Amino acid sequence: MTKKIIISLAVIAALALGILYARGLLSVHQGLEPPAQLAALKLEKAPPAAPDVSFTDAGGARHALSTFRGRYVLVNLWATWCAPCVAELPALARLQAFAPGLKVLPINMDKGEVDPVAFLKSHHVALPVFRDSDVVMLKSFKAYGLPATILINPEGKIVARAEGPAEWDSPEAVAYFKRITGS
Repeated sequence: MTKKIIISLAVIAALALGILYARGLLSVHQGLEPPAQLAALKLEKAPPAAPDVSFTDAGGARHALSTFRGRYVLVNLWATWCAPCVAELPALARLQAFAPGLKVLPINMDKGEVDPVAFLKSHHVALPVFRDSDVVMLKSFKAYGLPATILINPEGKIVARAEGPAEWDSPEAVAYFKRITGS
């Protein structure tokens, strides 16, 4: 008798959640809504899988984006010639320091002889240096301008993206990333 009641309650709960989701009153992103200070960060309606891309570090070693699965990753595509990109880099560095459960991946998109290590050092930005001088990531993430920032969940899905700069180190933004990462 109790088993039938439990099964009946589970079916009713599933139906209720299905109806709420269908009417738009319940989101697959429940709890992921960014604060107003991160208005540029827009949630994906149907989170797609992150592309299978790789990039190099300052020493020239290749890294696959998939190696960061299992944690939240904030991919930031930037270039030295992009003033809004350069302006938000210190905020991304502070965000990485304040929300250790989040992995910030700043990926430089410059082509040619630009030295992003020296550039970041000259701007007093303490972030690791990664490069994609072939611009594969811009195409793969369907980014149409810089800066472009993509939030990837631990399952490897793109859950949000920002086209343009954001206040990454505001107290509300830091609290948001700490909350979603559990750090």
